[in-house]
Amino acid sequence: MEWVVVISVLVMTILSLFRVNVVLAIIIAAITAGVLSGQSIVESINMMIDGMGGQAETALSYILLGAFAVAISYTGITAILVNFLIRVLTGKKTMMLLVIAGVASLSQNVVPVHIAFIPILIPPLLKLFDDMKVDRRGIAAALTFGLKAPYIMIPAGFGLIFHGIIVKGMEQNGVEISMSETALSMLIPGAGMILGLLIAIFITYRKERVAQPGAGGGEVQFNPPEMVKVTFNRKHFLTLVAIAAALVVQIITQNLVAGALTGLLLMFILVAVPFKNGDQIMTEGISMMGTIAFVMLVASGYGHILTKTGSVDALVEVSSGFLGDNKALIAFLLLLVGLVVTMGIGSSFGTIPIIASLYVPICLAAGFSPMAIATLIGTSGALGDAGSPASDSTLGPTSGLNADGKHHHIWDTCVPTFMHYNIPLFIFGWVGAMVL
Repeated sequence: MEWVVVISVLVMTILSLFRVNVVLAIIIAAITAGVLSGQSIVESINMMIDGMGGQAETALSYILLGAFAVAISYTGITAILVNFLIRVLTGKKTMMLLVIAGVASLSQNVVPVHIAFIPILIPPLLKLFDDMKVDRRGIAAALTFGLKAPYIMIPAGFGLIFHGIIVKGMEQNGVEISMSETALSMLIPGAGMILGLLIAIFITYRKERVAQPGAGGGEVQFNPPEMVKVTFNRKHFLTLVAIAAALVVQIITQNLVAGALTGLLLMFILVAVPFKNGDQIMTEGISMMGTIAFVMLVASGYGHILTKTGSVDALVEVSSGFLGDNKALIAFLLLLVGLVVTMGIGSSFGTIPIIASLYVPICLAAGFSPMAIATLIGTSGALGDAGSPASDSTLGPTSGLNADGKHHHIWDTCVPTFMHYNIPLFIFGWVGAMVL
C-alpha cells in the first residue's frame, strides 16, 4: 500500500516523458493507484470523478481570470507593455529573462491574474525570442519562478492564501503559528528558488538555441499578432482601477473567484470594454484557460484517489516509522514524500491540507519548532509544483511558449523547472528545517 503513490506517480511521469498527453497520463496514473489499492477499474474511475470537485473553485477562477485577462488585452494596455519590452530588451537576453521573471511575479501579488497573462503576453514575443535565439527553456524557468517564488515568500495576493493554508493546517493539528512567522519560515526555501533562477539565466540557458517547428508535438499555423503603437488613455486608467479592485477583493475575501469576477464586471461597468463584447471575451477566456482548468480538475480526482485509499498516509508512516527522533533524516524523508505527492497532484495549495495532518504529529514527536514545521509543510507543498506535468506553474508557461508549436511541455518546461527549482527548494527547505 505504501508504494502505491510512488508507482502511480512514476507511471504518470514516464508516460509524460514519452509525450503522452498530460490528461491521459494523469487518468492512467489515477487508475493505476486505484487498482493497486484493491479497487476495480470502474471503481477507480468513479472515485476519480468524485474527487474532481476538489479543484472546481480553482478551475472556475482560471476561466474567469482568463476572461479578465482577455478583457484587459482588449483595451490595448498589454500592447503598451509588449511594445516596451520589444523596444528596450531587443538584443539583451539576460535582461529579458529577468524582466519576464519580474512581470510574472506581479501576477501573484499585485495584478492577480495568475497564469492568465501568459497566453496574452508571450505569443507576441515569440518572434523576438527566435530572432534573438533565446533558449525558451530559460523563458519557461523565468515564468515558473514568477508563478511560484512570490507566493512562497510574500504573504500578499496568492501568497496570503498559501500562507493561510499552512497556518490553518498546523492549527487544526495542534500547533499555533502566526502569519508573520510562517512568512519568515518560507524565506530560506524561497532563497533556493532565487538561486535556481540565477543559475538558469546566467549559466544553464545562456547559449543560443533555435526553437524547432513541431517540437511541441506537431506543426502549428501561427501568425504572431501585429503590435500597433498605443498611447495611454482613459480606458487604460479604468483597466488599472479594475485590476486594483480585483486585488483588493481577493485579499479581503481570500477568494480567487470573487476577485476575478469583480475585475471582470468592473471592466464592463466602467465601459473599459464594450458590454456587447461580453460573449466573445468569455469564449476567448474559456478557450485560453479551459484546457488548464480541466487538467486541474483531473489532477484533483487523482489526488482524491491517493488520499481516500490511504496511500499517502501509508507512505508517510512507513517513511517515518523507523527513523525515531533523527531530525535530519525525518526532514529529508518528509520533503521526499512531499515531492512525490505534489508531483502527482500538481497543486501546492491542494497538497498542504493533505500532508499537514500527517507531518505535524511526526514533527512534534521529533522536537521540531513551529517555524521548522511550517518550513517542512510549505516546502513539501511547493516541491513538485514546478516540474509536475499537471501543475499550473508548468502548464501556464507552455500555453504561451508553445503557441507556435515549437516548445514541448515536458522536455522544455517540466524537466528544466524541476532541475532548477525542486532541487534547490529541497536543499534549502531541509536547511531551513534544521536551523529554525
